[in-house]
Amino acid sequence: MQTRQLGKDGPKVSAMGLGCWSFAGAYGPTDVTESHATLAKALDLGIDFLDTANVYGNGVSEQAIGAFIKDNPGRFKIATKGGIWRDENNVRGFNNSPEHLRGALETSLRHLGLDHVELYYIHRREQARPIEDVMETLVRFKEEGKIGGMGFSEISPSSLRRASAVHPVMAVQSEYSLWSRLPELGMIQACEALGTAFVPFSPLGRGIFAEAPADPSAYAEVGFRADTPRFREPNLSANLKALEPFREFAAARNATAAQLALAWVLCQGDHLIPIPGTRSPAHLQDAAAGASLMLTQQDLAEINRILPPGFAHGDRYSVKQWEGAEGYS
Repeated sequence: MQTRQLGKDGPKVSAMGLGCWSFAGAYGPTDVTESHATLAKALDLGIDFLDTANVYGNGVSEQAIGAFIKDNPGRFKIATKGGIWRDENNVRGFNNSPEHLRGALETSLRHLGLDHVELYYIHRREQARPIEDVMETLVRFKEEGKIGGMGFSEISPSSLRRASAVHPVMAVQSEYSLWSRLPELGMIQACEALGTAFVPFSPLGRGIFAEAPADPSAYAEVGFRADTPRFREPNLSANLKALEPFREFAAARNATAAQLALAWVLCQGDHLIPIPGTRSPAHLQDAAAGASLMLTQQDLAEINRILPPGFAHGDRYSVKQWEGAEGYS
């Protein structure tokens, strides 16, 4: 597995990381044994960058990682997140206050069994609080040795520039894939200019690029996708049909659709470090092969012809799911 720089002053990490939301059941039931098998496979494949968050199963993902790294110390570079909370009625809100973030970070470190993480993200911005103030809080965490660098999830390029005026931002993560291309409208470029890593989550389209065509009934009731417009009919059937020639193109190159989709993301800039999420060792191994798949300019042009920007039917989030993500188009 090749490596890439995690921000201008950050560590080298595997060119592809592992998103660990699914360790908490976001896409269907799982258990610690399956999560640990996936982490073991990651090590076998040379993947050393893990992405989790305190709200992934209310600590379940972090605790699964913590239990594994207890017996495998120093093998992974870990990013986690804070800033989302839920009230007594399970209503989601955002809190970027120093007190809340400190409590969230310390809880995450306890779950992970660590005293330091390489990267700490603000999971969602609290819009009423200036991002400059939030950066000052993160700078204090770094000075205390609790974090190696700071990041933000789903912010706009203008917010990144404001934050970077206080202190360099190690990474920004946003959804980015062949069917979610909003970051091309300024975020990928801003990250490159500022020396910030861009970390695409869901680079395989939340499973839409999996090798076997999806069964529409599989998304009807289970997990995050059940409420996502792209996975609801009639959008899902239209999207599966649009992907058929892409699958054929991948097969003609002796690759799976997932491998080709991941290779495409990696070709969009050396500062991109995609983090496909899975709880399956087999799916992780399949995706990882895409990190070594070399694409020509002709390949990239053909992929863009087959799946042009905006081809997807339906939005990537429902109205409720959009809450907290910053728009910039």
